[in-house]
Amino acid sequence: MSLKDYFSTRKGFGVLSTADDNGKVDAAAYAHPHVIDETHVAFIMGDKLSHANLQHNPYAVYLFREDGGGYEGKRLYLKKERETGNSKVIEETCKTEWPGPYCMSRYLNDSFLVYFTIESVLPLVIFDGNK
Repeated sequence: MSLKDYFSTRKGFGVLSTADDNGKVDAAAYAHPHVIDETHVAFIMGDKLSHANLQHNPYAVYLFREDGGGYEGKRLYLKKERETGNSKVIEETCKTEWPGPYCMSRYLNDSFLVYFTIESVLPLVIFDGNK
């Protein structure tokens, strides 16, 4: 199943983890990513700590846990590629992924659309039956 299909058919909870240039880690709740293709995703980010960390350290991990109990989900290991502050692009991306009132421009002020290359995709939990 493609990442686009996966994230369009699963409900759950996501966390984006970043670190500053000294290695101090931050974790923040995030909606599912905007999947561009199998090797690229993007997130709409406010001008807050996660975004600030990415200005100094381009690496991040997105952890997604599916609803329903258990430990189904994915971990995306990411490297920031670029970003845009273009409000029209941000609003259109928001409306495509998360239609609703929170995609109005007044809620997206001081936001960025941050593009990442996916370096690795792993399941949320890896079970080793031998241990």
